[in-house]
Amino acid sequence: MIPVTLKDTEARTAIRRTWGQDGLIPRVTVLHLFVIGQPAQRDPVLQEHLERESKEYGDIIQMDFVDSYHNLTIKTMMIMNWIATYCRGAWYAMKIDADIFLNVRYLVDYLHDQGESSRKDYISGSVISDAVPHRDSFNKWYISEDLYPDTWYPPYVSGAAYVFSTDLARKISWASRFVQPIPLEDVYVGLCLHVLGVKPIYATTFLGLSNLFEVRRLKYERCTFAKRIIVNGFNPQNLLRICTCSISS
Repeated sequence: MIPVTLKDTEARTAIRRTWGQDGLIPRVTVLHLFVIGQPAQRDPVLQEHLERESKEYGDIIQMDFVDSYHNLTIKTMMIMNWIATYCRGAWYAMKIDADIFLNVRYLVDYLHDQGESSRKDYISGSVISDAVPHRDSFNKWYISEDLYPDTWYPPYVSGAAYVFSTDLARKISWASRFVQPIPLEDVYVGLCLHVLGVKPIYATTFLGLSNLFEVRRLKYERCTFAKRIIVNGFNPQNLLRICTCSISS
């Protein structure tokens, strides 16, 4: 599930041509879906282009909410509801941003290695376990004490990308009824996990020597990228440039 905006045409094209290609892993079905809301100001031309694109590729879900940074929590919970409703036959789901390099082969191998125990109450990514609320109103991640009075956040996975067993989508949706919404979508998912008593798993190599969900940008180096599930921070042009050799490696 890839959250994008109406304007992210280049990003969608780059993903379809790189790690979003069908049939990358033999005998493994991976469905890629772009999730879009409604723009704050309606653009009939862009909307018409989107509808044509949707008819051509069949990989776009447009939902009825205002698509904005402040509404990312709403977008994420609508993704969870969609997965719980339509993806009951899948073992895993993944939420991944459009500016990410994804090593699909490594992801599939990693999940295979986790075994059947990872098909229930499982969520993995880059875990943040020591975060506290930012009280400076000029900070991008500001949260007021009225909205969130606690002095700490429970462990959560970075919203750049995380993978989870599909049963958690329904459970997170249920838990959200008991958690006051906040505009930090990854923290909010962590709060729902806390209600459920589910602890996110840090995705690392043996002995924890490297983070497999690399949320900082790294200079491209084939051997390094071959040993990561994700690397953050790529525009469509960069993704197209580096992905062909990385996916096939």
